[in-house]
Amino acid sequence: MKAAAQQRRSVLLFIDSLKLGGAERVTLQWAEWLSEAGWNVTLLTSKPASHDFYPVPSRLRRLREPGLLGLLDRSLFWPLKLLRLRKLLRREQPDLLIGMTTLPSIKLALAAIGLSSRLVISERNYPPARPLAWRWRLLRRLAYPRADLHLVQTQGIAQWLHQRGLARRTAVLPNAIVWPIPRLAPQLTPEAFVPSGQKMILAVGTKLHQKGFDRLVAAFAGLQADFTDWSLVILGIEDEPYRGLHQAARLRQLMGSDSSRLVLPGNVGNVGDWYRASDLFVLASRFEGYPNVLLEAMASGLACLAVDCPTGPADLIDPGLNGWLVSEHVASTDMATPLRRALEDVAARAAFGSKAQAVRQRNAPESLRPLFLDLVGSL
Repeated sequence: MKAAAQQRRSVLLFIDSLKLGGAERVTLQWAEWLSEAGWNVTLLTSKPASHDFYPVPSRLRRLREPGLLGLLDRSLFWPLKLLRLRKLLRREQPDLLIGMTTLPSIKLALAAIGLSSRLVISERNYPPARPLAWRWRLLRRLAYPRADLHLVQTQGIAQWLHQRGLARRTAVLPNAIVWPIPRLAPQLTPEAFVPSGQKMILAVGTKLHQKGFDRLVAAFAGLQADFTDWSLVILGIEDEPYRGLHQAARLRQLMGSDSSRLVLPGNVGNVGDWYRASDLFVLASRFEGYPNVLLEAMASGLACLAVDCPTGPADLIDPGLNGWLVSEHVASTDMATPLRRALEDVAARAAFGSKAQAVRQRNAPESLRPLFLDLVGSL
């Protein structure tokens, strides 16, 4: 028994926080897959547990990235923080390191130089859509080629990494859909926010610009006089500022004099109830990695209209078969026209919603979990 325990491999996954978001959800999913497969799993986050949105299973060990005291915990002293992270890695001696998102991946790769741990890096968005400051670009150039594997969501991200010499080996692994969608807190009912008899357009996300909520709201504002029985619901936008921007106030401003049919409930943990109560899902994003919310909406049998942004929507939607796919050019100039078409075409919404549910099988954890475990287990 003791010998068997000694043979258990160890893995450390590093991400900034476990706040509400797709990368955070995937991090926990991978951690659970590894734990179920017999790995000793450690989750390392930069932010404390007080920032968590998702519950962490008790069998997963949790650590926080070592910081510095007071004024020392600033970018000027970043090399000292890197040395403290390296000290943690030397103490833990994990067999495998997994960096989730850009900055944690860069830090992990540099801190692990010369150590025996294998390294996996996982970008969770299309990199050129979020340009880095010059220092981070330089560090990425030094760090990324050191990875044994870049595990990405789409071929477009893999191509970008290869073309710039940032990756020696890549593998594409789309996100899995957990069905039924887990219920978390807080649980808010659609009926408490949208009047009975109103149809619902649903969008989900926490970042106004990336998710294109500004152009979606502007399009709906121009159409609302013609569609008085529709409301637009955006989940994930809170009333308090996000990185200095009052996102909710900005969206209400875009609605003009009447913002009564723009509904902003904030964060919800029972998003599955909202998919079921809605009549159309819209992904207006400027960029993605592989949109979890679009995947969830399709799995829920909801008709979907998505912008063909880099990357992900085109991997999920076959235009005219299981949803509408709008070019980025159209979305940036005239989002109202495709939105009007979707609101008017009842038959297409029913047909697309029915066919969209096929993603439950295509993106099932039972299919993707073995691929993930084979990829990381072979390193």
